[in-house]
Amino acid sequence: MADTYDLIVLGSGPGGYVAAIRAAQLKLKVAIVEREKLGGICLNWGCIPTKALLRTSEIYHYMQHAGAYGLSVDKAGFDLPKIVERSRKVAGQLNSGVTGLMKKNKITVVPGFGKLTGKGRVTVAADGGKTTELSAKHIIIATGARAREMPNAKADGERIWTYRHAMTPKEMPTKLLVVGSGAIGIEFASFYSDMGAKVTVVETMDRILPVEDADVSDFMHKALTKQGMTLLTGASVQGIKPQADGVVATIKDKDGKAQDDKFSHVIIAIGIVPNVEDLGLKDVGIEQDQRSHIKVDGLCRTNVEGIWAIGDITGPPWLAHKASHEGVIAAEAIAQALGNKDVHPHPMDVANIPGCTYSRPQVASVGLTEARAKAEGREVKVGKFPFIGNGKAIALGEAEGFVKTVFDAKSGELLGAHMVGAEVTELIEGYTVAKQLETTEGELMETVFPHPTLSEMMHESVLAAYGRALHI
Repeated sequence: MADTYDLIVLGSGPGGYVAAIRAAQLKLKVAIVEREKLGGICLNWGCIPTKALLRTSEIYHYMQHAGAYGLSVDKAGFDLPKIVERSRKVAGQLNSGVTGLMKKNKITVVPGFGKLTGKGRVTVAADGGKTTELSAKHIIIATGARAREMPNAKADGERIWTYRHAMTPKEMPTKLLVVGSGAIGIEFASFYSDMGAKVTVVETMDRILPVEDADVSDFMHKALTKQGMTLLTGASVQGIKPQADGVVATIKDKDGKAQDDKFSHVIIAIGIVPNVEDLGLKDVGIEQDQRSHIKVDGLCRTNVEGIWAIGDITGPPWLAHKASHEGVIAAEAIAQALGNKDVHPHPMDVANIPGCTYSRPQVASVGLTEARAKAEGREVKVGKFPFIGNGKAIALGEAEGFVKTVFDAKSGELLGAHMVGAEVTELIEGYTVAKQLETTEGELMETVFPHPTLSEMMHESVLAAYGRALHI
């Protein structure tokens, strides 16, 4: 006989485990199914451990430039196994934290691979062939996504890496090829470049970080080139041939000329694909788009009653915080469907989801780019303020970067904000809150920002959009 619950969650990433916790808070009986480690890819192999690695490379960079701060370091060096060990310990600590949260909230954790086997039914296959039958009034699919591989360059973990291999390197690359210049590609390029590797990035689009504002992409291209990276835009990798001591990559440049170059390692960072295989989606009639993502409405409902989907499996933006927020939305909508009149779920507004790239320098944004706003027919006012005009940035020795804001010229609505520079991934939430509250330029101008802080640049950028900047 199947174990019965109010809600079964398939997948324990930042969407799944948050959905389970919120549902438990709302007094639902919850089970969560996980085939690997609690916390999913983000916590164990993505967001968190990569930030540990990037923190190491940041400190190593500062050690090499200690003289600029009046300090001295006899000889900067590193121990690669210890760097990886620290990163894995950070992930392990948070994995333990999620385990504790499951116990605290009385959520049943079922190890294994879950498959939809009928209305309200899930069969979980665990290691050793053991199966468990579960049933629930509602099911949330939160199985996430995995790295997209190149058909002509399968990852082998030795010379050709996905993000997983890049987080646990057996050796430090000497000459590294990164295929793809999205957030994942640029973060790994930044880490390995700061650790001493000679890095080449290949991007098929005409600029790196192509989803960002064009001004940000241009700035990052110059900044990373200045750091010593080779950035090839409008280019493509035609083939990769592993060798005993490296790989030979055939790269076609923007003019159509192809040539071979040898690298010690390659990181494939060309996007992700949803984990939809063997879930039984077609058997129960769940609709998917052309890229296999599950179709959902604003409250994360699929076309099949009682089945919901959240996170990367539902399509872009593929961000952990988007998945977590959808987890809350879905859990509250389910509780409401089960009779809870005190919850009021709200649809997700993707325009208010910030994006961050934790490279050196950092990149952060929310809302429309200037080009996108104009393409939508908006008349805009744009303000930019440089880091060099900010006292705190100069004191930190981080005077490169800028803050850019885009407003609707008629209404004063904040349409978008775009930042590049030190700690902008922490600053962007100020603009995200402003957008969520539908703040206008006048309210932002009247807001008092503390001095001396990097956040003052946010104020100055708003002022600059209306010709009122004070420090440039």
